[in-house]
Amino acid sequence: MSRGFNQLLDAVVRIDVREIAFEAGAKRYASSIGSGVILSADGLVLTNAHVASPRAVEFSITLSSLERVGAKLVGWDHWTDLALLRIDMDEAKRRGLKFSHADFGDSDKLYPGQTVIAVGTPYGLSRTVTRGIVSNKSQYLEDVRGVNGYETGMFNTWLQTDAAINPGNSGGPLVTEDGKVIGISTRGFSGANNLGFAIPSSTARRVVAGLVQAGTITRSYIGIVPTPLQDFETFFALALNRGMLIGSVELGSPAAKAGLRGSDILLALDGTKVDGRFPEQLPAIQNLIASQPVGASLTLTVKRGTETGDFIVITEKLESRVGEEWALEKWGLSVRKVSRAYARRNQLEDASGVIVIGVQPGFPADAAGLSRDDIIIKINQQPVASLEVIKAAQASYEAKPAPTLFEAQRNRRVSLYILKP
Repeated sequence: MSRGFNQLLDAVVRIDVREIAFEAGAKRYASSIGSGVILSADGLVLTNAHVASPRAVEFSITLSSLERVGAKLVGWDHWTDLALLRIDMDEAKRRGLKFSHADFGDSDKLYPGQTVIAVGTPYGLSRTVTRGIVSNKSQYLEDVRGVNGYETGMFNTWLQTDAAINPGNSGGPLVTEDGKVIGISTRGFSGANNLGFAIPSSTARRVVAGLVQAGTITRSYIGIVPTPLQDFETFFALALNRGMLIGSVELGSPAAKAGLRGSDILLALDGTKVDGRFPEQLPAIQNLIASQPVGASLTLTVKRGTETGDFIVITEKLESRVGEEWALEKWGLSVRKVSRAYARRNQLEDASGVIVIGVQPGFPADAAGLSRDDIIIKINQQPVASLEVIKAAQASYEAKPAPTLFEAQRNRRVSLYILKP
């Protein structure tokens, strides 16, 4: 192996994570293991968002020397399943710990059949190396699992490889033979024959720069749900390789306010023609929209029936459908704040209330009849505009236990529930 590859091996780390989960009506702690790669002399470590999240209360990095050192979360971007940690450099210097760092390569220059190597700590084992080839350099992967329920995979295609990627490899680097990082190994398919996927370095490089600067990536949103035009050109009387089908428009979104609707054909964005015939072309179009400034005025050229016209859309900040979570343990209830995205997707009137995500058997919430997916909209007749409202009600209950009136929506029907001490 080359000197560059040996340096890369020294930059690969194991990441042990202890995090909080709000499940089944209680706050629980869970442990997990992943991989990562050191990218700088000051201890930046790149990994997957599903390995290192804001829910974590402790990170431990195992270096190539097998020494362990603490780390903190720098930033998190579930949309691309990437996260950035920083090694506790004060601790590392105090203990005299040394490490190498890796460099990015250019994933855009990869070609099918090129040899690549996946490095990581699968199943928590010491670092391992698996060799394979690039099977596809721009694979479309519809990710229905997401990152702990958060959306991912919308803004990039994936590198597909037959190099073995097993649980625990997540966040480790996919590299060329000279040790350049051209991808971040993210997932494999159980039951498949060497079917693994990595986030391209072209995406990772941009995300790392944004996370270092701001700790998060701000993106724009207009509320269209893109659909590949494949085989529809004739039906919509379109020229080949032109346009993207808008499958649907989210209620109350900027696109809906501008008058766009499902079955419209997007032909151009601010004069830039778009081609969304195949699924793997959609992430680039979505990324083009997402990369616009929040509050920007976009001109969408759209074909509807036989007519073509322009629609002016004002972008909003992209938000996740997953809101902040909390556990109300005295009631045996875990909840999640209704987000704007969740409200629009589920055609709710507004983003007030909290969603029940877990009920503990035998506790007051269970005895009262509350169930998972109920939306609590009032407590003691007070609207639940934020988590603070429900936290305050829980504190009052703990100080002086008394029957508490909950108003909750289930299948668009509102019912009352009394939680008794």
